[in-house]
Amino acid sequence: MEIEMLIKKQRAYFEKGKTKDVSWRIAALKTLRKTILKYEDDINRALYQDLGKSSTETYMCETGMVLSELSFMIRHLKGYAKEKIVPTPLAQFHAKSFTSPEPYGVVLIMSPWNYPFMLSLEPLIGAIAAGNCAVVKPSAYAPATADVIEKIVKDCFSPHFVAVVKGGRAENTALLEQRFDFIFFTGSVKVGHLVMEKASRYLTQVCLELGGKSPCIVDKTANLKLAAKRIVFGKYLNLGQTCVAPDYLLVHEDVKEKLLEEIEKCIRRQFGVHPLENPDYGKIVNKKHFDRLQGLMKGEAIRIGGESREETLQIAPTVLTDVTPSSPVMQEEIFGPLLPVMTFREISEVISFVTRREKPLALYLFSESRKVQKQVLKYCSFGGGCINDTIIHLATSQMGFGGVGASGMGNYHGKDSFELFSHRRSIVKKYTWMDLPIRYQRYSSWKNVLLKIFLR
Repeated sequence: MEIEMLIKKQRAYFEKGKTKDVSWRIAALKTLRKTILKYEDDINRALYQDLGKSSTETYMCETGMVLSELSFMIRHLKGYAKEKIVPTPLAQFHAKSFTSPEPYGVVLIMSPWNYPFMLSLEPLIGAIAAGNCAVVKPSAYAPATADVIEKIVKDCFSPHFVAVVKGGRAENTALLEQRFDFIFFTGSVKVGHLVMEKASRYLTQVCLELGGKSPCIVDKTANLKLAAKRIVFGKYLNLGQTCVAPDYLLVHEDVKEKLLEEIEKCIRRQFGVHPLENPDYGKIVNKKHFDRLQGLMKGEAIRIGGESREETLQIAPTVLTDVTPSSPVMQEEIFGPLLPVMTFREISEVISFVTRREKPLALYLFSESRKVQKQVLKYCSFGGGCINDTIIHLATSQMGFGGVGASGMGNYHGKDSFELFSHRRSIVKKYTWMDLPIRYQRYSSWKNVLLKIFLR
């Protein structure tokens, strides 16, 4: 009942039209930026408590990303919110045609636990920029971060404009029973199905940012030292608990051993000889996921790592070899610091392997061959990715980020966020000083001639 009343109050607030003022939205975004900076130490403490993230990683992957998105949106919002003039067909003379963005209304943002601050606040920036009211539902698996998000939002805004609803499954269920104008969800494919099913009751539009098994391909032309360094960074960042982490490695059989040697060196260089002793090495979010990852390692050939510590919920950076497509570790998104390795002989094998499976959220290719790069981009469908790097494609406000097929729908970041949370209306303003008679009955042969001229 409280949730239902909250949404009613937000809808009443939205209908007053205050959020439709672009200057007001910019002021709201500036207030949010100022408040995040005020609570930066609290954010660091919360993310360390929930996921063991160091302050450096927190700024690089969470706080800094949000602040960058805020600065970008504040700078560009006036331009995004303007009407855009488009050409008018001759048959509609004399008229002006334009598109005009409008907010949806009251939106729901449901965020996950792996990047709990960034993946709550970045969608919120888009929702505010577009002029919506919003309910933010942080993950119950990151409770300390949820508390800080609530504190920040309460400090910034009236709950009639933006509100935070904390809790677990019961709160998620109650929220999804309500009528929202748009739902933004980041999380698992399984829950994504449920969100879409609930949204269909009211024909509510959704953005689903999901995941899947993102391949990392290394051919024999690749710069192996650099590839290893960038693969290790992307795979073991946040202990692999990243939706766009390389999920499995497909490496040309001629360079497999050399690449694995380089990966082992990079793991030592980045995390130390004993990664579990590294104070900047995080933890698995909870015991349930720790046990799941332990189960995926069971029976596999461990080439690198494999050490774990149950009391701190840590698993060392691990590489698994002799993996087959039917191995348990290849049947689900790993979401942890385990990297299965398979080999290939021809790039056509890789393309066939990837295209036969669900479309991944990301794909990474390490190759100096422009022919191979073009082949993979031409035939493989995926949300986004990198050539000769990992993960960094999402760290910009200049490009949209999102999935395709089973890995999600809808793009956000920068302009794409504004467009995602807006409905763009198409409008023709017809002038009244002249009215061409061609379209009106009665029809005649001369009207047919004119229509053929005007409508070509």
